[in-house]
Amino acid sequence: MGSLSDGFGRRFHYLRLSVTEVCNFRCTYCLPDGYRKAGPQDFLSVDEAGRLVSAFADLGLKKVRLTGGEPSARKDLDAIIARVAAVPGVEKLALTTNGWNLADKAEAWRAAGLSHLNVSVDSLDPGTFERLTGHARLDQVLAGVDRALDLGFQAVKLNAVLMRDTAEGFAAFADFVRERPVAVRFIELMRTGDNAELFRAQHLSGLVLKDWLTANGWRPRERGFDDGPAIEYEHPRHAGRLGLIAPYAPGFCDSCNRLRVTARGKLRLCLFGDGGIELRDLLQSDTVRPALLARIIDSLGAKAAGHRLHENDPGATRHLAQVGG
Repeated sequence: MGSLSDGFGRRFHYLRLSVTEVCNFRCTYCLPDGYRKAGPQDFLSVDEAGRLVSAFADLGLKKVRLTGGEPSARKDLDAIIARVAAVPGVEKLALTTNGWNLADKAEAWRAAGLSHLNVSVDSLDPGTFERLTGHARLDQVLAGVDRALDLGFQAVKLNAVLMRDTAEGFAAFADFVRERPVAVRFIELMRTGDNAELFRAQHLSGLVLKDWLTANGWRPRERGFDDGPAIEYEHPRHAGRLGLIAPYAPGFCDSCNRLRVTARGKLRLCLFGDGGIELRDLLQSDTVRPALLARIIDSLGAKAAGHRLHENDPGATRHLAQVGG
């Protein structure tokens, strides 16, 4: 078993694998006009995804998250989950979804080997949810969250993008996790190639949430080994947690522990980096595994110390569905 590290001493044990660029929601900060097909939808096959994850597991990655777009737009998602879950060395298999069919699919995903689940819920107000996503499906999504809790997933989390228009919703989310063992993480709105105007109007510093949490008795909890970038807070009278992902905070990239692969098989060293390293040509057969491992290892030398969001430079990321967030 190997390991992956870069020139800044950061070790990588977490892979985010996009399985599609397609999404059926029209979130204002990502795809406000909906998904527009750009070329053939030749996304990684089940076998290609399996070979890719197996190679990364050989290099010490223990946690895999399947992302999109919306992963459940793929009819073979159950097969992808089962294939990745069966890879030796993968200890956590997570999925990020908008939850539109979660109530119907959660049981099959759990049976296929999914252990962790993140659901995008930007507001608990039905009208605001519809305005942000283009769909009046909040009740349906929350029913899926409760179904997932009943099925015993190891962790269920909600993701909410932090924006000026929705910042008054902190108390509602706190009430939501009072009896539910769910972690809600607010993510600072990030500048992408397509959302410059929205970013200028809606970006809000995560300090607003930190101040609210402190004033209401929430305290930071100790971070786990393979935790992502979220700083989570807990409260003695709440079963769940609230957290913050603040990519504009000083030192945010210093503890980076993740790598990304796009739905077409390119390794992205940073969500907001440029270009990518082609891996797909080495995913057609197990016989080229040594070359695949070597290419992954060699690529880490090009990983930058951090993103350039502070310079209003989102790299090649036009929208988050393109890379998987």
